[in-house]
Amino acid sequence: MKSNATVDGSMKTITQHVPAKPAAAPKRTVGFVTACSIVIANIIGTGIFTSLGLQLNDIQSGFALLMLWVVGGIAALCGALCYGELAAALPRSGGEYHFLSKIYHPALGFMAGFVSATVGFAAPIALAAMAFGQYFNGVFSVGSPVVLSFVVVWIVTVFHLGNLQVGSAFQNVSTLVKLLLICALIGAGFFVPSRQPISFLPAPGDDASILSGAFAVALVYVMYSYSGWNASAYISSEIKRPEKNVPRSLVAGTGVVIVIYVLLNGVFLATTSAEELKGQLEVALIAGKHIFGESGGRFAGGVICLGLVAAISSMTWIGPRVTMSMGEDHWLLRLLGRKNENGIPTNAILVQLLIVNLLLLTQSFQDVVRYTQFSLLLCSLLAVLGVIVLRFTRPEIARPYRVWLYPIPPVVFSIITIWMMFYLLRSHTAESLAGLATALLGLLLYFCARKRRDHSR
Repeated sequence: MKSNATVDGSMKTITQHVPAKPAAAPKRTVGFVTACSIVIANIIGTGIFTSLGLQLNDIQSGFALLMLWVVGGIAALCGALCYGELAAALPRSGGEYHFLSKIYHPALGFMAGFVSATVGFAAPIALAAMAFGQYFNGVFSVGSPVVLSFVVVWIVTVFHLGNLQVGSAFQNVSTLVKLLLICALIGAGFFVPSRQPISFLPAPGDDASILSGAFAVALVYVMYSYSGWNASAYISSEIKRPEKNVPRSLVAGTGVVIVIYVLLNGVFLATTSAEELKGQLEVALIAGKHIFGESGGRFAGGVICLGLVAAISSMTWIGPRVTMSMGEDHWLLRLLGRKNENGIPTNAILVQLLIVNLLLLTQSFQDVVRYTQFSLLLCSLLAVLGVIVLRFTRPEIARPYRVWLYPIPPVVFSIITIWMMFYLLRSHTAESLAGLATALLGLLLYFCARKRRDHSR
């Protein structure tokens, strides 16, 4: 399918001064299996290994805790179905940047792209790299965690600056190894003789707990753990038969992760006391000792290390495609739209690497990650609502894939997301407003660039 790189509306006022070269047909080298691997690897990162301890601060019911991951999975699956239709109807890499530009206005697309380019990918990469440094040092007792975080980021970047086939092979192998190790952790957990006195069946009071503000805020951490369910939509122009493989990879990849998350958290709670996990970030290490004995910490650390490398690889692959799409459309960012002879956006990859390195140097990126969820949830909410908007405004557009059970998925996703954003704003006002300010800064830059271009005419 031909990539739709046409820029309409007010975006022409920004780009018309720049002579556009005919876009080369994209090299579609990514198949269904690799696309699924990208989704799975992009989802399974630091969140699943750290969130449970934070959730136990306010929620103690086993049923409610597992429902967090079920509800979050349902929201992610609904979002994936909606993104599948958008990617099939508007086939081009760029994710929310491309979708919001076409559905609403280029300014909203630029806002979403700005959020993704600045914090949406760089901050999680930095967090995963720092976690890798800590876990690698803990498992092998060698190297400085800070140096190791830089090393893993640079090595993964070198992979993705090379041939795309090399990146695909690395993605597939690392994802497969990570899944095998996680499955081994889950399987071994079922054979641990000592069980904790916790029930995963509904109990009196669970309904109130699930409808509480504490549940909604805890769900934000779960959605962070699920972030990446829209991964293959960002590189639809590089996927073979995108009208079929993009939605299938989104649904299949998200479905696999839902099962993994529910089982893994159930194993953590069944093998380790809640008091021991409460407030702790290294839940996999703590639970690993109960499952495998003292050597369990090293085994769990190895699982996490490999998982983090795969997550870093996936985000290093996806993130620059967003900034590349922005560079193709906006004269201010045109350097980011350039690709090498293999079709790899080298400039965008190097800019992302620079941001990641700055975050690693300051070691203050944890605060950035806390506020990114509000702005990222806002962008995904606008994209999912765009499915409904597009059905009304452009009913004639070809839709090789349509959302199953429409309009239930976009409505369910929107309700859950608005519910989370409301309680996040209410409970963590400063972080939420900072995330909103980041998005608004993207809007401001768009209109400043447009105004400057208009004055220069």
